[in-house]
Amino acid sequence: MSSVNTTIQLITRSQAEKQAAQLVGTPGRAQESCDEDLAKGPWEFDLAEALAGTPGYGPGASNEDTAPPATPVQGQLPQEYKDASDADLKSRIVAAKAELGERVVVLGHFYQRDEVLEFADFVGDSFQLANAAKNRSEAEAIVFCGVHFMAETADMLSGAHQSVILPNLAAGCSMADMADLPSVEACWAELAALYGTEPDDDGRVPVIPVTYMNSSAALKAFCGEHGGIVCTSSNAATVLEWAYERGQRVLFFPDQHLGRNTAKAMGIPVEHMPLWNPRLPLGGNSAHAMDEAQVILWQGFCSVHKRFTVAQIEQARIDFPGVRVVVHPECPMEVVDAADEAGSTDYILKAIQGAPDGSTFAIGTEINMVNRLAAQYPQHTIFCLDPVICPCSTMYRIHPGYLAWVLEGLLRGEVLNQITVPEANAVNSRVALERMLAAKPRQARAVAPQ
Repeated sequence: MSSVNTTIQLITRSQAEKQAAQLVGTPGRAQESCDEDLAKGPWEFDLAEALAGTPGYGPGASNEDTAPPATPVQGQLPQEYKDASDADLKSRIVAAKAELGERVVVLGHFYQRDEVLEFADFVGDSFQLANAAKNRSEAEAIVFCGVHFMAETADMLSGAHQSVILPNLAAGCSMADMADLPSVEACWAELAALYGTEPDDDGRVPVIPVTYMNSSAALKAFCGEHGGIVCTSSNAATVLEWAYERGQRVLFFPDQHLGRNTAKAMGIPVEHMPLWNPRLPLGGNSAHAMDEAQVILWQGFCSVHKRFTVAQIEQARIDFPGVRVVVHPECPMEVVDAADEAGSTDYILKAIQGAPDGSTFAIGTEINMVNRLAAQYPQHTIFCLDPVICPCSTMYRIHPGYLAWVLEGLLRGEVLNQITVPEANAVNSRVALERMLAAKPRQARAVAPQ
């Protein structure tokens, strides 16, 4: 099976119709790309953003996603890397890694394109990669093939002698940008005025802040400073239980869907989960709704997982009777409710690994991971719920050309694209992250169809 990148290239050349079956693995389920510009080199968008003076998330991003002015932008990649063939880039990366040896470790997220991930020393979700960064103390440099907030986390958890590198600075996260420190601080002040700050008779404070890993170091520091914690999709339920032992209610940001789906699975009524709009007083809620609140959900979402729909699940069940539908908990609640199961990327992987041969899976998560799973487990039929190929637009901005560039920079003694979190943020962020790492994920709950 060809990679997502190869498939997009072929789609762009109008070859998808006759080749979709063998490229994607399931006839008729993926014959178009959400944006033909995905076939271009990411450096074309680095240049366009630099010329316009406006950062962006790249082709394939939702029209609803507007990058804040402070979003990092990538300088120009040297021409030799733009002009290099795939084979040349591969040989240069292999040679650089061989010469650098244990001085460098390459970490890769499940959603990364195959052409980059093949060079990763460790592949995982954000929770696993955070642990990997913490435990690779022998490496002088950690090259993080993920997105900006992941590299920030690696910098905070790694040693002072280590440098963390993000191959393309424009690899950000629109969800992470949906919650910023001033907005969260303003929300916190409103909640303090509403609920007070004194603990109840059981010693539980009025509100515990919980930030998803997909957030800036500044927000992780906010949680550390205010008695809160970080969570990932792997350990969100464990983290919420931790929070309720210490607080009467939770402020959960930036992803409303992960918060809602996790809390609902724990038995918390949806009507006790008001959605907080940072542009409105009391987040756009009534005083009564806030009095009843158990989880206050920030108005954020993942553009990739927002693409999945109940209609796609219904169509999958028509096309493949007996299909097992597994989705990521960043999907909207109605999609999670309609699926057979919901869980993190690691949960999805383990579900496929443990299934009897001949199983059929419809997966609701990022297409690079789904495509890779279909190739790795040919004994199953595995396809993405969304019939349109649309990878994570920011993760996709890391290309082998950037990886070769930063690795060869290390050979010359240059640390390119280093990610450094100011110590003022890092101190409190580490507090929240260490709490997260101590909250070991348990087996994810299956979500029954409703």
